[in-house]
Amino acid sequence: MGLGAGGGFAWCRYRGADAEVLAAGQPSAPVGFGPSTPAQPFTDAGHPLTDENAADPYCNFYEFTSTKSVWRHVEGFKTRPWTVAVTGLVRRPSTLDIDQLARLFPREERIYRHRCVEAWAMVVPWIGFPLADLLRHVEPLPAARYVRFTGFDRPDEASHMRDRSFPWPYTEGLTLAEATNELAFVATGMYGHSLLKQHGAPIRVVLPWKYGFKSAKSIVGIELTATRPATFWNTLAPHEYDFTANVNPQVDHPRWSQRTERMLDTGDRYQTMMYNGYGDWVARLYP
Repeated sequence: MGLGAGGGFAWCRYRGADAEVLAAGQPSAPVGFGPSTPAQPFTDAGHPLTDENAADPYCNFYEFTSTKSVWRHVEGFKTRPWTVAVTGLVRRPSTLDIDQLARLFPREERIYRHRCVEAWAMVVPWIGFPLADLLRHVEPLPAARYVRFTGFDRPDEASHMRDRSFPWPYTEGLTLAEATNELAFVATGMYGHSLLKQHGAPIRVVLPWKYGFKSAKSIVGIELTATRPATFWNTLAPHEYDFTANVNPQVDHPRWSQRTERMLDTGDRYQTMMYNGYGDWVARLYP
């Protein structure tokens, strides 16, 4: 499908397990992924890749802290061993560890815009595989209409989870049509190396046309259901965090405007694009 105005992504395919973390400042070409086709030159609506030194320490991960300094709180978080259970309305329920996922699904690098509901943005090279590939592997049943993602539940490793007044573990959800859209991505790496703990290691979801809170981190469960699942932020504040949560400059957050966004590394401010610029791929999902 061709690029729409302001929209676009680039990817190349890799095979093999995730690479080790590269030294700071090194090029983002993945190491240890085996032969690959070089990524196509890519500039996203005039936005270059966000500097990794800016992206690495700045993110949201509510299981650990309500601040942006998640990296200060993740040292004790264990990301190996790790399995993901895919259950619910599927013919082939499966529990797969990270190494099995690497063998089953060839890795790709995709450069996507990421838009936070807080109106900051970045452009990130993710490494992973299409979510649709995993869903095809388990064979959804005809009754399946939604996909529910569940994060880990370890209050001994993530101190913010000790407050059990919140609906832990973190959950998110999509329609099955959204989850099988070609943009929906399962990431195991970024910037040419494995995911850092603060960015959702060892495995997370990436949905570039939606606000970032929809992209669940450190997932342990994927369940296909017939009814719309409850989700963490929609349960806590449905008037602020809609289940759909598509990037939309015309619909403000109750506490701030969504008409513009601030790039994380440069501070440059741009007009927000509908569906974050990915309308050619996803607009048909929302008649």
